[in-house]
Amino acid sequence: MLGFNEEELREQLSSAVALRPQIESLVDQLQNIDNVLLIGSGGTYAQMWPYEYLARRHSKLPVRAAISRELIESGDAWLGTGTLAVFASASGTTEDVLLAIDYVKSKGATTVAFTGIGDSPIAQNVDHALVCAPKTWPFDPQLLLLVGRIMNVRGEFDGYPSLADELVHLPDAVIEAAKATEDKAKAFAEAHKDSDYYFLIGGGPLWGLTYLYSMCVLEEMQWLHTTRVNAAEFFHGSLELLEADTPVLIFQGEDETRPLTDRAEAFAKRISNDVTVLDNRDYELAGFSPENRALIAPIVLDIAVGRFSKHLERVRDHSLDLRRYYRVMDY
Repeated sequence: MLGFNEEELREQLSSAVALRPQIESLVDQLQNIDNVLLIGSGGTYAQMWPYEYLARRHSKLPVRAAISRELIESGDAWLGTGTLAVFASASGTTEDVLLAIDYVKSKGATTVAFTGIGDSPIAQNVDHALVCAPKTWPFDPQLLLLVGRIMNVRGEFDGYPSLADELVHLPDAVIEAAKATEDKAKAFAEAHKDSDYYFLIGGGPLWGLTYLYSMCVLEEMQWLHTTRVNAAEFFHGSLELLEADTPVLIFQGEDETRPLTDRAEAFAKRISNDVTVLDNRDYELAGFSPENRALIAPIVLDIAVGRFSKHLERVRDHSLDLRRYYRVMDY
């Protein structure tokens, strides 16, 4: 498989799942939490959305995602001594996240960070640093455990124990999903070597991945133009951009919003002759029950679509590490 380090990915996912005892212990220690702010920038902000969505469905505890720098400038009426502020950073050095940590701490919030670098500035500046293997991505397993445990302790999420138990199967399940996607990813890249515009659709817990793949991969890492739209909003403007040759990439889950994505897919296929669907149902995901398959879809499809990235990098001769502006120029 092109650019695929199975051993490294297994180590990263296993280390994330292995944080379960620490996460549960931390949640059990937390007292008087009035609200949770899931704070990030770019990709880490997008990764917070599925867990805001999950909490909105199950819990009366106020939980929402926030953009690091916007939070600093605008403030938040929830923010105070009863706030649990959660951060994630692969490098542990993201400037906007560091500034946000200082800001929420000045308001009395309790801070938690997930990172792969234990001695990084972010890890050193929060109250509780939960460290996994270097370069670990995505942070979804940790966020799923954290938010799931919080809701479970409150008596709002009875499915947490089975979910947490089944996560031990995550490395194998995700690696097999990546392997099952390889041929599809290669064919997609070959067919789109010269495409400079993509239309992306996803909804519910997969809206974050849709946003992330559009902005942080196709735009940032490949300098391609995109339109991204939530499946529930597809019929309120963006659909007018579809033409017969528009490349459409759809992320499809197994949750309650699936009918909305089905509807968008059906319409897209009426207009465009170039629609590609990544569907969580297409993967075996051994060891996961039907109710938990939907919860891990953001993780599975993130790794699966990563195969598309590697093959686009190859056919376009454009490194995924190449930047013109991000962390190159001051702004």
